[in-house]
Amino acid sequence: MWVVMVAAALCAVFGAVLLLGQAVLVRHRAGGAADLAALAAADGALRGRQEACARAVRVARAQGAEVVRCAVRGEIADVTVRAQAGAFRARQRALAGPPSAGPPRAGPPSAGPLGVGPPGAGSALPPGPTVRAPPSGVP
Repeated sequence: MWVVMVAAALCAVFGAVLLLGQAVLVRHRAGGAADLAALAAADGALRGRQEACARAVRVARAQGAEVVRCAVRGEIADVTVRAQAGAFRARQRALAGPPSAGPPRAGPPSAGPLGVGPPGAGSALPPGPTVRAPPSGVP
């Protein structure tokens, strides 16, 4: 009887670990697709919003995700994608643009954490609409 109970408990733990792994996989897939789509959109930003967002959609589809939101302001692309696998869905947002597109800084630039460029360069987005967080329970 003890052997059956221990085996059942181990199976339950193994199943939970597999589900957690699938949730993490979906989240990473969405993050990678968002990063690549934002880079593609930023690359096409000078050709106009339509072209930039069309590139983002193509790249996201190639990664197994779909674009939920695409905004291009100047040379900065703000892309949100959604990925799904099984019962798990994840949304990720990514920004991309040239390092010079960040806000102006007072004083001389200093090296960032890896010694390349000013800290936070290219990570700021001009004011605009915000993206709502995904519903709770979505990894």
